[in-house]
Amino acid sequence: MKAITNVVGFDDAPFAHAHRGDVRVVGAVCSRTRLDGVLSGRVRRDGRNATDALVALVAGSKFREHVRAVMMQGIALAGFNVVDIHRLSQELDVPVVVTVRRHPRLAMVKDALFERTPGGARKWQLIQRAGPLEQVGALWMQRVGLTRPEAIALLRATTLHGNVPEPLRLAHLIAGGVTTGESRGRA
Repeated sequence: MKAITNVVGFDDAPFAHAHRGDVRVVGAVCSRTRLDGVLSGRVRRDGRNATDALVALVAGSKFREHVRAVMMQGIALAGFNVVDIHRLSQELDVPVVVTVRRHPRLAMVKDALFERTPGGARKWQLIQRAGPLEQVGALWMQRVGLTRPEAIALLRATTLHGNVPEPLRLAHLIAGGVTTGESRGRA
């Protein structure tokens, strides 16, 4: 089995807790661990346009033919703007892998969605539809369009140091640096 190595990894930029409106999203386009390009767009804080925004960013870019998979750091961007990973995979015709460092406390997520987030029921359905989180070493993942061994091969092929794949680490660093003037924290 040959690993998928040409990917785009997306992460959102930091934003103030009280911020309402749009939040920057950055995509790092990589071949294995080499940065080949950067995509940038915006999604609504706690909105419902993340899937459309990611599809438009990738499909409208010069990297469209290069990208063989999409990676995300968590299933939501800009708070609770939940990505429909099945639709993202289908519309771009590539697999999608979502990774997180810690298994989320799903009961708390559900409560927050239903109590404080517009469209919470729909967003919860998207989270459930994404499937259970699978532990892979120090990370947890959800995947669409590839088998577990293929997803593990993708993670290994795109990880240089530590546990976080380079496309996600780079997207995190770029988003933070562009937004706050310098990058900080872990991806």
